[in-house]
Amino acid sequence: MGIIQASIPLFFLFIAAELLFAQLGRRPFYRLNDSISDLSAGTISQVAGVFTKVLLLAVYAWTFDQLRVQRWLDLPEWPGGRWRTAEGALHAPVIVAWCAAFVLVDFAYYWFHRLSHEVNIFWAGHVVHHSSEEYNLAVALRQSAVGGVLSWIFYVPLAVLGMPWEHFAVCYALNLVYQFWIHTRVVHRLPAWCEAVLNTPSHHRVHHGVNPEYQDRNYAGVFIVWDRWFGTYTPERQEPVYGLTTPLRSWNPLWAQVHQYVAIARNVWHARSWRDRWQYLFGSPAWRPAEQGGPVVLPEVSRDTFTPFDPQVPRALSWYALAQFALIVPVALWFLASAARLPVGQLIAGAFYLALSLTNVGGVLEARRWAFASEQARLGALAVAGVVLLTRGALMPGLGLALLCVGSLAALWTRRHAFTAMSDERMDFHHA
Repeated sequence: MGIIQASIPLFFLFIAAELLFAQLGRRPFYRLNDSISDLSAGTISQVAGVFTKVLLLAVYAWTFDQLRVQRWLDLPEWPGGRWRTAEGALHAPVIVAWCAAFVLVDFAYYWFHRLSHEVNIFWAGHVVHHSSEEYNLAVALRQSAVGGVLSWIFYVPLAVLGMPWEHFAVCYALNLVYQFWIHTRVVHRLPAWCEAVLNTPSHHRVHHGVNPEYQDRNYAGVFIVWDRWFGTYTPERQEPVYGLTTPLRSWNPLWAQVHQYVAIARNVWHARSWRDRWQYLFGSPAWRPAEQGGPVVLPEVSRDTFTPFDPQVPRALSWYALAQFALIVPVALWFLASAARLPVGQLIAGAFYLALSLTNVGGVLEARRWAFASEQARLGALAVAGVVLLTRGALMPGLGLALLCVGSLAALWTRRHAFTAMSDERMDFHHA
């Protein structure tokens, strides 16, 4: 999965370019609180991937070794090796094999993505990606931390066909990287042949819309032809309203990851029959029992009347959240780059620290009282770590960390009244 991590600097570069374009054109494509929430969710997803992506590749590799059809039938192995022969000519079978792998991975992704909208337990993992009420390149990075745990179900058929895990891993990563650029409102339409064959920003904006006519449409990763063939294609006729039919109404990136699982657990617990429990798990996300009125009927929405979630907090708190987020990102990048060398205990501790830090940032953006307490505890622990470094002779790192924590605590306390003035009655757990 090195391709995705290697692309992260480019992702941030293109986000900066789109943000500059939006600012120069006075287009409201970005909001600070929403974008920090997007990137926080994406960071948590990448951190969780240190533990979960191994499962996908391990299951795939085992299936390839033990169950591929070439072991049981007299069929040729999947062509591998270099793209060019020793004489410098293109090795056609290898090129065809890579192209076939790319198309087949995209086909498997279509079905994984489609069932992630049509089956509630899969939707619970995917919902975080749709919970932003904006649509920009930052939203592309708003990904699930646990939604991919069961994705191997859709990809192991490729291993059975004999596709080597190296082909799968590269094509899987390229498929996800492609989907980054289509999360934009800057591009209106591409040439007709592109719109007919490829997934484009116009097609994917439809997919993120909560308008009834746009619901559960355009599942493609790279090739929109799958949607055209399987009856799930809808063209963009008007700009969609983005987000969820039941808004998340929170900047907490951890809650964004788990809120639908919590809702499913509550519904299963209170269900009156095993049939209802099954439907809550494996039925449509819109399913409801008859005594609750049956399936959810989606209301009409309009960009003219839609009010996005945007709690007003003092500007100083927003700047504090941005500064802390900017300090957390390099730590997260170092963690991801060093994960292969770190012991399990340090991996778990690092993941916990990053998740806590980003959750606190989300809480600060809403002026939550729990965030004020949690952020003080985090900064206090970091200050202690700085003192420990000082006692061990690491003068500059220890002093720098201690001073940073003291300065952050001072900035937090200057706005402490904002946390008590804004009631925690706004906690939106009932929105799951």
